[in-house]
Formats: sequence, C-alpha cells, structure tokens
Amino acid sequence: MKKLISIEELAMALLAVLGLYQLQAPWWCYLLLLLGPDISMAGYLVNNRIGAALYNFFHHKGFAIILFAAGFLMHLEALMITGLILFGHAALDRMLGYGLKLNKGFNYTHLGLIGKKKYEGR
Repeated sequence: MKKLISIEELAMALLAVLGLYQLQAPWWCYLLLLLGPDISMAGYLVNNRIGAALYNFFHHKGFAIILFAAGFLMHLEALMITGLILFGHAALDRMLGYGLKLNKGFNYTHLGLIGKKKYEGR
C-alpha cells in the first residue's frame, strides 16, 4: 500500500510540473518546487508549535489548491504558479515519507516518525 501511495504522490508532483510547464513558468520555479516551501522549517527555531504550524501551512495541499483556484478565477498567473509549487512540493514530500508535522517536534508527522528517532525505537 505504501508503494501505491508513493506512486500516487509522484503523479501529483508530475501534474504540478506539467502545470508549471503549461503556464510557461520561469526555470527557477522548478527549483522552488523542490526546496522553496522548506524555508518554513525556520519556525522550529522559535519552538515546536510555531515550527509545526508554519511548516504545515506551507505543506498543506488544500491551501495550495485554494491558491491555484484563486489565481485561476482572478486570472493571476503568479498565484497559480505559487499554488502549483506548493502542491508539487507537498506531493514530493509525501512521496518521500515526510508528512504534516505534529507539535511534538520535527520528526513527528501524520505519517509516523522520520529520521534518527524512527530508528532509535522511539
């Protein structure tokens, strides 16, 4: 089942890349798709609660879809591109096993533990 979900997430990421291509987004938008939303991890410098909230805000597919739809309805290409970047990045993260964060710390996600703590048996 895990592999099937990863394939589904890959399909969503590829859909976002196709959308960027169709909108003729600049090349740097593809780089943002890979890494841009991860700047939200800076919230963990404050505390786990702020870190999780900020990270989840920029990695929530629903928010990405709302941005894209708003851009589409208002004919704002930049908003559509932003939505595609956030959506594609969230899909790639899910494909790699990184889920939305819990307030307990960065390693605790809705998909389970990630990182060293996973292997320490915690």
